[in-house]
Amino acid sequence: MKILQLAFAGALALASFTGSALAQSNENLLTIELKDGPVVIELRPDVAPKHVQQIKELAAAGEYDNVAFHRVIQGFMAQTGDVQYGDMKEGYRPELAGTGGSSKPDLPAEFSNVPFERGTVGMARSQDPNSANSQFFIMFAPGDFLNGQYTVVGKVIEGMENVDKIKLGDEANNGAVTDPDRMISVKVGR
Repeated sequence: MKILQLAFAGALALASFTGSALAQSNENLLTIELKDGPVVIELRPDVAPKHVQQIKELAAAGEYDNVAFHRVIQGFMAQTGDVQYGDMKEGYRPELAGTGGSSKPDLPAEFSNVPFERGTVGMARSQDPNSANSQFFIMFAPGDFLNGQYTVVGKVIEGMENVDKIKLGDEANNGAVTDPDRMISVKVGR
């Protein structure tokens, strides 16, 4: 009977640990609903804590919902997250999309040695390394030339096939997209 009690107590402890580990990892997941299905990103607060925190705050506030993928380049990346000018609810402004950010301050660079591979999520910025704000991009293919130059915030762990279906932009116009696909909804967790 004692062995059975110990086994039961051990199982409860394991279930409790597994539940808390899941909850902890769930808070560092970002789920983006696209027209073709969900995309789950594992965020990396261990390499970019300030950027990850800002993304999570914007997602929790609904700021990323209905925001366009304004720049999509085949074989390179899909860029989104311009909550100022990329919002499809307020009337999309293609001539401004990609030039805005959010009401939050720009962030100091958090460059790391995490490489830009297929599925890596990085923060978009201007020429100033400390100008990332709300915009981010998802890599279609490796981009070694970005390593150490842009902040990595995560990696797609599910739904990369849905990212691959995002409407491509005009190559002659630096990937600008006419009538773009959008992030239908973005939430922290699954």
